[in-house]
Formats: sequence, C-alpha cells, structure tokens
Amino acid sequence: MNKPKSADPECFSLEMDDRTDEERAKAKAAKKAFGKGCPERHRMPMDTDFLEDHGDIPSQIRFNLNFNKKIQGIQEDHEQRKKVRFDLKRLFEAVSSGNVANLDGLHDYLKHTNKKLTNTEYRPNGKTALLKALLNLRNGENETIEYLLDIAEKMDYLKEFVNAAYTDCYYEGQTALHVAIERRSKRFVELLTCLMDPSEQRDSQGNTVLHALVVVADNSPENTDFIISMYDYILSKDIHLNPRHGNLEDIMNFQGLSPIKLAAKTGKIGLFEHILHREFQDEACRHLSRKFTEWAYGPVYASLYDLDSLDTYQKNSVLEIVVYGTETPHRLEMLQIEPLNKLLEDKWDRYAHRIFFTKFIIYLFYLCIFTVMCCIHKGMKINCTTSYFKDFSKLSFSVRRSSFFQALFFLVAAGLYLCKQDTYVAFLVVSLAMSWINLLYFSRGSRHMGIYSVMIQRMILGDILRFLFVYFVFLFGFSAAVATLLNEPEENSTSTLGRQNATKQGRTLYTQVPDSTGCKEPTYKDIYFTTLELFKFTIGMGDLEFTEDYKYKHVFYLLLIMYIVLTYILLLNMLIALMSKTVEKMSKESTRIWKLQRAITTIDLERTLPQCLKTKLRSGVEKDLGRKEKDLRWCLRVEEVNWNKWNSNLGIINEDPGNFNKMPDSSVRHPGDNSWRGFLRDFSRKRPNIHVYEEEREISPLATASV
Repeated sequence: MNKPKSADPECFSLEMDDRTDEERAKAKAAKKAFGKGCPERHRMPMDTDFLEDHGDIPSQIRFNLNFNKKIQGIQEDHEQRKKVRFDLKRLFEAVSSGNVANLDGLHDYLKHTNKKLTNTEYRPNGKTALLKALLNLRNGENETIEYLLDIAEKMDYLKEFVNAAYTDCYYEGQTALHVAIERRSKRFVELLTCLMDPSEQRDSQGNTVLHALVVVADNSPENTDFIISMYDYILSKDIHLNPRHGNLEDIMNFQGLSPIKLAAKTGKIGLFEHILHREFQDEACRHLSRKFTEWAYGPVYASLYDLDSLDTYQKNSVLEIVVYGTETPHRLEMLQIEPLNKLLEDKWDRYAHRIFFTKFIIYLFYLCIFTVMCCIHKGMKINCTTSYFKDFSKLSFSVRRSSFFQALFFLVAAGLYLCKQDTYVAFLVVSLAMSWINLLYFSRGSRHMGIYSVMIQRMILGDILRFLFVYFVFLFGFSAAVATLLNEPEENSTSTLGRQNATKQGRTLYTQVPDSTGCKEPTYKDIYFTTLELFKFTIGMGDLEFTEDYKYKHVFYLLLIMYIVLTYILLLNMLIALMSKTVEKMSKESTRIWKLQRAITTIDLERTLPQCLKTKLRSGVEKDLGRKEKDLRWCLRVEEVNWNKWNSNLGIINEDPGNFNKMPDSSVRHPGDNSWRGFLRDFSRKRPNIHVYEEEREISPLATASV
C-alpha cells in the first residue's frame, strides 16, 4: 500500500504541545485504559461525536510550549486560553457543524503554536479534520472543507493533508477521496482528484479509488450515472496527471481483481456494461477506450471490443468470473452483454460444439455397451476373474468422469461382485438408470432441448422437492397413526371365511397363507406395510376391505379421508399449479440459463485443450488501434444494429468495410463452414489463426406510411 512519506509513522517529526499538566495526565490515563491491539471490543467507529470513542492518539515526541511558564510563575488566563486554543474536540465539532465561523482564529492559532492539521494531536486513528468534515456533509456541502484546504495550502502541507489516511485496522488506508466517493459527492471528488494522485490512494485491501467506485455502486439508475461519470473523470484525470504512469484501471487489489473484474464479481451490471462499452472521442484519452467503432453504414456498425482481461486466454478472466461465479448476482444478464455474448458464441461455433458432439457419441456408445452388459449378465454365475475386474475398472473410470454418484454406485457394485454378494445387482441397476439420466447433460448442445432440460431441472429441484418433503411428512404421520390405531383381530372362523372369499375374488394384495408354509400375513401393525398401502391410496390403488376385521373402523375411515384430501386432492393439485407457474416464469429465464450452462460447458471443454491449440483457436483478431503511437490489442469484431444510434459521434477507423468480405478463407469463418475439414484446417496452419467474427442480421426496411 502506497503512502506519502510524511504520513509514515516511522518518520521523525517534532510537534508542539500546548496542553496543561492536567490535560496531559488525563490523556495519558485514557491511553492506558484504551490498551493496545485491535480486538473486537475496542473497535472504533469510523465517525462519532463522542471524544472518548475517537480512540488512541499515537505517541509522538513533542515540545512543551508551557515548560517555562510554571518556572517563571506566569499565571495564564484559562478563559482567554479556552477561546483561542483549538483542541481536538473543538476542531471536530466546528467542522461537523459545517459553519466556517466556528473556525475563526484557527489559522492564527496554528501559526502561533507552529502546529499542523496533520499533527498526531488532530489525527486519532489517522482521521483528520478533512475526513471528519467529509463524513458530515449536509445536502452534499460542507463549507469548512475549502477553508481547511486553504489553510493547509498556505502552510505548505496540502499534499500531506489530503493524502492522510485512516490507521485504524478496520478502516486502514481510507483517504479523503475514498470518503468523498462513499458520500457520492461529485464536487469534492473532482476537487480532491485535482489535489492528489489517484494511483497512490490505496486502502488496506489494495483497492484504488476505482475499486471504491465499484464497491459503492448499487445498480440504481441515479447511482449508476454518478458512478460512471466519476469513473471516467478519475480515469481521464489520472492520465493527465501521470501520462507515463500507465492505466489506473490495470491496478489489481490484493485479491488479484482489477476494477472491471471486481464489477463482474460483485454483479455491478450497469458499471460493468459501461466499462466494456467505454469509447473516448478525445485523442488524449482514446487509448483508454475498450470499444472502437470501425465502420458504420446507416444503423449498422462494426465495433472492435478489447478482449484484455475478458477472454479465458488470460488467467482469472472476467469470463471465468461471471460463468463460474455461482454467488455472482446478475450473471445471467452480464453474459448477454457484448462482447461476452459473441465471445461465447464464437468459442462454441469454432471448436466447442465439435468436441461436445464427439463426447456425446463416445458416451452414447459406452452407454449402449454398458446396458447390453447389464442385460445379458442376468442368470450368469458370479465369476471373479482378472479380465472381468479390468472391464469393471474401465467402466468405472468412464462413469466417474460422467457422474460422481453414478460412478459411486458402480464401484460399490463392483466391490460387492468381487466379494460374491448378490446385492451388487441393486447398485448396478441404479448406476445404469443414472447413466441414462445423465444423457440429458448433452441436451444443452441443442437450444430447444436445452431449454426443456432447464425447466425439468428447475421443477425437480424446486416444486417437486418441496412437494416430496410435505408429502412424506403427511405419509409418515398418517402411517404412524393408522399403525397405532389398528390392532390385529383374533383368529375366528368369520374372519377366516371373509379372507378366503376375498382371496378368491382377487380383491386384496396380501392373502392368508397356509400355516404349513410358516409365513405370516403382513398387517397394519407394520408401519412399513401401512406406508405402502397409504401410498397406493395417493395414486388411487388403495383397498378398503382389509378393515372388516379391525376395530375402530370409523376412526380409520376419518383418518383415511383426511389423508386423501390433503395429499391426493390438495398437494397434487397444488403441485400442478406450481409447476404451471414455474413454466410460465421460466419461459423468460430459461434461455439465459441454457446459455449459462452452455457457457460453462464451453469453458470446461476449452480447459481440456493443450496450450498450443488454445493459441491457434483463440477468438478475435490482433489490431493496431494507435494513431500516433503503436497500440496493439487483441479485439473481437462484432456487427451491431442500433436504430437509435445512427452514425452520430462515431470514432470511425475505416470509412466502409471495403474488401472486408474478400479476405482469405483462412481468416474468415463462413456460417456454413462447420465441417470436420474446416475444423482440421485450423490446426494445420503454421501461423496463429486470425479469426474475424461476423454477425449477420437481417435489417427490416423502414416502415412507410401514407402522409
């Protein structure tokens, strides 16, 4: 973290001290009571009106201005001294009020005592009077701020004063510019930017003022407009102040995030879109642009988007942050912003869809073999051989890569098979079923099937999961009640005759088995049997004749009616209604979710490629965008149609496309060139592939109306 040398606590300076002995003793006692360190119980507020909560004043060598008065017996008028002297309490109360009249005499007092506003006496926890004034704005104004800056300029420590930062462990590094940004004060942000170097303002997390702007953004229209204007102003102002310093936007914080990456991670979509589409027309700031309009013809224009920090060719790219950020808000919307949308489509069209289709064919071939093996093994004796174990290992490896749980069940089945346990069949069939279900993963390669699969996943994880939870509560509760209510009837001829008649008619599932077999007929005293029977009532297959030999039949019927009403009538119909509502709601979001799933698949497939193929298949084209100096950038060309922006304020590089469509086939990708021959041709080139992405859109004619 960069700090001015004058703000370094290790730098020696001699300060003046005009406190009395009583005030000095009181301050020493307060410091001793405060203690050391930064525990949670001693956490100081960023701003407070109570002097005791301002924290500790650091130790400093001071010169006592009153050392000779006591020796010479000079009696000082305490009332006069109180009117003239500005201690910490009086200074902070004056700047908090916003009234310059309360600071009358401050300049004379500082000159007389040879003090500065940056002295440790006026900086508890590093908070200066300037920070205190900025924290107490009224309607965005505080007249004392200009007065304090004027005093610091006259006494020749203005830079030290504006660069002073908090030293408290919770707010360390927060300067006046950070506070002005947090207060959304455009006037004071512009004022302080002219007085300090924005690149040197970094807090304890390494965040610059641009990071601070990203943090305070909240996606509301008014706030976004303010943040955007301040962002561009600080970015351009820094270039004028430090033309050789570099781009302020390239500075990373301690988490390795630049402002654009932080905006992507925190979901600040308004500011994020502006950064991607930023286009300066001023020649001095043109190199700060991330979008360059190459040519325009009517409402159609081609733009070159800078892919720096965006493409996955670089580590920790914006695309990876958005795609893999499960907790990132608005990531579905951010993937629709150019050039991220076209970049993902370009990757999919160039190579990802071919690799994905190949994996689908391989998995389908494996699945057929696995299914045939499971079907023909029926009736075979368990024979643990080495070759058979190798086959199991190969299948296990393939399954593991497709689905973790599928592979887990398969490995358990293989282990039980080797131990000669017949129960391996149960795990094997579950693995087989999950293998076919996992085939839905490849539906994301098709738009219509992918959207349909997204709806199914949302219903299973949402409506059906909640339905099953409530249903199992009802099912288990009523099963326990019925099992407790019904007692086994005594054996008598009447009941036996009734069961025999029921058996002949085929109306009951469980029948009386002759005693010679040693089997016992299941009854409703068994909660497992009761649960199965009540489940049959849910699907309309229940049987009521078993209650003829039980007591409390009326209570049982009452419980049964309640159960059917709550489950068969209420829950099932509610599930249907919720699923209909989910389909209606998902009709707008399903396309975006499908695109997100395909984006995840695309980047996953890209990660499997070796570095040499990543270089050859890299999206975009290298362009020299500099006019006076060389400025090579890797850009993605996107053709867009905007009827509202018709050839107005465009920084055109080329007047028209020219012979753009006559470029060699090696650098232009035709929409129909999706064959394997075209794919293999990309690998055979000796030079890096220069890919120009074109989006063809049909432009509807202008609507005509009779006058």
